[in-house]
Amino acid sequence: MRNACRLAAEVLQMIGPHVRTGVTTEQLDQICHDYIVNVQQAIPAPLNYKGFPKSICTSLNHVVCHGIPSDRKLKDSDIINIDITVIKDGFHGDTSMMFMLDQASIRARRLTEITYECMRTGIRMIKPGVTLGDIGHAIQFYAETRNCSVVREYCGHGIGRNFHEEPQVLHYGEKGTGMNLVPGMTFTVEPMINAGKRHVKLLPDNWTVVTKDRSLSAQWEHTVLVTNDGYEVLTLRPGEDI
Repeated sequence: MRNACRLAAEVLQMIGPHVRTGVTTEQLDQICHDYIVNVQQAIPAPLNYKGFPKSICTSLNHVVCHGIPSDRKLKDSDIINIDITVIKDGFHGDTSMMFMLDQASIRARRLTEITYECMRTGIRMIKPGVTLGDIGHAIQFYAETRNCSVVREYCGHGIGRNFHEEPQVLHYGEKGTGMNLVPGMTFTVEPMINAGKRHVKLLPDNWTVVTKDRSLSAQWEHTVLVTNDGYEVLTLRPGEDI
């Protein structure tokens, strides 16, 4: 798991300089695909997963998650989530981050920062004996006290030999409810936070999820291990502090 997660984090570091005005999301997908397959000698997990046609997810502006790379060129006001999952030696590493183009609005930057802190707040709760409801409650409280909303239809998940395993890791909830965390568990924390209302809809491609009110949405994701006395962020990037 550590190895697969390290590789996933490296893909996000690699792709960063390529995220610029005029580049298509399809080009970003191809660069990531080639890097994962040829350099890392690994497998891009999303490709053909339940029919998904690309190797990464690219979710722009009001797209909540599962955006399909296309010939859409990045504009200088865009924000984009790039979601990477790598399979190495049978194990999955899953992580995503937001990128902001040069002219992204103050509102977009604020949402991106709030969403990162939502993820960070949830991760910092993790230790044996804490419940999944405790984590969800902490994320929801942080978002809603900053006038943002939490997407409820999509959530974090257990991960290991399979892309998506139990348990579901909700980003909202009540303290003291849900599964108790125990050492050795690995799962993702990946809150999707909207600047407007929480409601979403699925587009006809059966993958792309957007906000119903067309408000901006942001997401960050890490894969986390529950340790004997806390947590280890397996997809942590150099210089990042959770």
